[in-house]
Amino acid sequence: MPTSEQVLIVVAALVVLALIAFAVVRRSQGGAHVRLRRRFGPEYERALQQFGSVERAEQELAAREKRFARFRLRDLSRPDHERFAASWRAVQTRFVDDPSGATREADDLIKRVMQARGYPVEDFEQRVADLSVEHANVVQHYRAARVLAAANREGRANTEELRQALVHYRALFADLLNEPELEPQGLHKVHV
Repeated sequence: MPTSEQVLIVVAALVVLALIAFAVVRRSQGGAHVRLRRRFGPEYERALQQFGSVERAEQELAAREKRFARFRLRDLSRPDHERFAASWRAVQTRFVDDPSGATREADDLIKRVMQARGYPVEDFEQRVADLSVEHANVVQHYRAARVLAAANREGRANTEELRQALVHYRALFADLLNEPELEPQGLHKVHV
């Protein structure tokens, strides 16, 4: 029959093992927390605000990663890359004479590039969620551009707002084409 000392030693050992297990679980959860925060950057903070708790925000971001992992994304071929870059330059050139039309074209061009890379493009909110996995640092530009583009469709956007929309679209476009150095090429010269 075990003595009271043996029982205390076993209980103490179980408590120590439980504390170690708890620490390991917390560390692995903390690792996921840090990983998601790093991967999603500003989008992580936005998810926290939107979902109201770390747990719900991280569940959403993890679900985005899982959905994203099923995509078969591809790099653009050199001819496609050059064609899209030329299309972007044409949009910027058109802005001088038709800011409203150029803004609509920029939105459409973003969708075409996404589609060519293998992203689903049916729904705007889903596009943003999908983009946030690999383009978290520029996805807020897409949201901002869409707000201004909606004002454009309703006839409420002035030339400066449309210029800002194109600057926002350009940030995402450059990231999708892996050309962060893409120059505005004349947009800075457009004044209201």
